[in-house]
Amino acid sequence: MSSSFFISVFIIFFSSFFVAESTVPSSKTFKFTNEGDFVIAYIVEYGAAIRALPLYSSPFQLCFYSTTPNAMASTTGNAFTLGLIMGDSSQSTMMWVWDANRRNPVGENATLTFGADGNLVLADADGRIAWQTNTANRGVVGLDLLSNGNIVLYDKRGKFIWQSFEHPSDTLLVGQSLHANGPDRIVSRSSDDDGSEGPYSLVLEKNRLNLYLKSKNLKKPLLYYTSDWLGTSQSMTRALFNSSPESEEAYAYELSFQYFVANSSAGTSILGRPKYNSTSSLLRLGSDGSLKIYTYYDKVLYGIGVWEVTFNLFDLITGNGGVSECKFPNKCGSLGICEDEQCVACPTAKGLLGWSKNCAPPPPRKCDNGKDSKADYFKVVGVEHIMDDYNTGEGFIKLDECRNKCNKDCQCLGFFYKQESSKCLLAPVLGTLNKVAKTSHVAYIKL
Repeated sequence: MSSSFFISVFIIFFSSFFVAESTVPSSKTFKFTNEGDFVIAYIVEYGAAIRALPLYSSPFQLCFYSTTPNAMASTTGNAFTLGLIMGDSSQSTMMWVWDANRRNPVGENATLTFGADGNLVLADADGRIAWQTNTANRGVVGLDLLSNGNIVLYDKRGKFIWQSFEHPSDTLLVGQSLHANGPDRIVSRSSDDDGSEGPYSLVLEKNRLNLYLKSKNLKKPLLYYTSDWLGTSQSMTRALFNSSPESEEAYAYELSFQYFVANSSAGTSILGRPKYNSTSSLLRLGSDGSLKIYTYYDKVLYGIGVWEVTFNLFDLITGNGGVSECKFPNKCGSLGICEDEQCVACPTAKGLLGWSKNCAPPPPRKCDNGKDSKADYFKVVGVEHIMDDYNTGEGFIKLDECRNKCNKDCQCLGFFYKQESSKCLLAPVLGTLNKVAKTSHVAYIKL
């Protein structure tokens, strides 16, 4: 027999041996179906109806959940998300910390399958794949839900082939990182509570954590906050959300972001110091663009635990290193004036009115061929736009030139002009207007 024959036999034998070694044992495979009664003993965030799955590691559990109105009264038309919940069902509201199939819900009788090939697949009843880990035939031998809330698929050496920590939704758990320019940014939940993605995102870029707002009126996402916590020019590779004892006595814990360059720690930014063990904490990018840390504390209300806000970025008092609430895009709704952390007025063409949640910009005009040359504006004196800290506009432009630029841009809802520096800032979104002492800073809202 030729040597090539023996080589072929060896390759076939070796490949078969490798595949066999990489197969998930039948005892670890599973198939769960989204059917049956809903759990009614839980107080669940968003008022969701849930079906709990037997993948549990206190205080975390994997579930099918639906925020469809009256979901528990109907088995038709419900939209379900596969999500991870956190909390103590007997003592507090359970909070959602991870979603698998955002923007792509499934229905009744959908299945979650972990097969011998090592792929974890969420499929609708008709077989349509809504979400998967794409780990088929990659050496996966098992799945585990770790005590920190990380869902992992691992090989025979214990190496993580896939992990939920690298695919966050709107939340970071303690021990979870954001990687620079990677896919693992956190994106807010829609304000409709339907499980879909919202317009806000938190991203690690170079040496900053940045918050962005996207909108149909925006050609690119709008930067509305950037951190200066670390104060370094080094390019970060990742930022780790962490909780650790402040001292050996553990009188208080420190909630922080720890920054890394390559695999070396480059610094730590402390966000909060709860006077108790804060390991059960989560950092949440809210559907309104807020950034808060919630910590579970089981020593209050006679043993009934609650979630406490231990950090709030847009709060000068409770946020360690926080900023003014008037810098918060949604503080005063789609159009309102904020002063001293309070919504104080609703700007209109008839002047300033008392603020209410109904304050809104004028309805958009019809804009033909990218021009709105006949647009009128009303004037608001002594205000700045939410992005003024990061984009002060184009300088050395006359007021009429600035107006014409907004006229020629159908996406422009108004413009902000600084008379002393002749700076012009076009605004594709309005939101909260920050009241300032300088009357030379003026907004012109398009009618």
